[in-house]
Amino acid sequence: MIPRATLCCWSDASPGRRFRKPAGAPFRTLADEAAWWAEDLLEQWEQAGRPFEQELLDAALDVLSTLPASQGEQVLLHQDLHGDNVLRAQREPWLAIDPKPLTGERELSVAPIVRAFEFGHGRQQVAYRLDRLTAELGLNRERSRLWTLAQTIAWCFGSDYLERHVETARWLL
Repeated sequence: MIPRATLCCWSDASPGRRFRKPAGAPFRTLADEAAWWAEDLLEQWEQAGRPFEQELLDAALDVLSTLPASQGEQVLLHQDLHGDNVLRAQREPWLAIDPKPLTGERELSVAPIVRAFEFGHGRQQVAYRLDRLTAELGLNRERSRLWTLAQTIAWCFGSDYLERHVETARWLL
């Protein structure tokens, strides 16, 4: 299950609207971030001993080269919003920490929750989170799926959870 507090971060409920702000400078753009991820992805894959099939790498690289040019409205994104980065607080019911902020389309913002194995790790759980989040938040499911696949592969190197991230990326492919 996805905690209700997680969903309100993007919903139209009054506290959640704060995360849906148009944004620009000084924040790094998702297009720039995607180019940066793509730049080193092949080398990281090689250095890690090719820990997964090339088809998965190629799919991530394809996403990173095609999606940035066709993004929707540019808003401020928290690209690392998952269960460990939402805390109970005094001044608000919850606080989102460690944002790794970007400006880009909202479809990327669900990626950390879709792949968050602390909410269940399996093909059905990943599909459920993707379907529920995109439906409730009015996001393009296919773009969210592709951004999640690409970010998951880009972030898997150097992670203690490489195997889980790769499994998630396979299910998304």
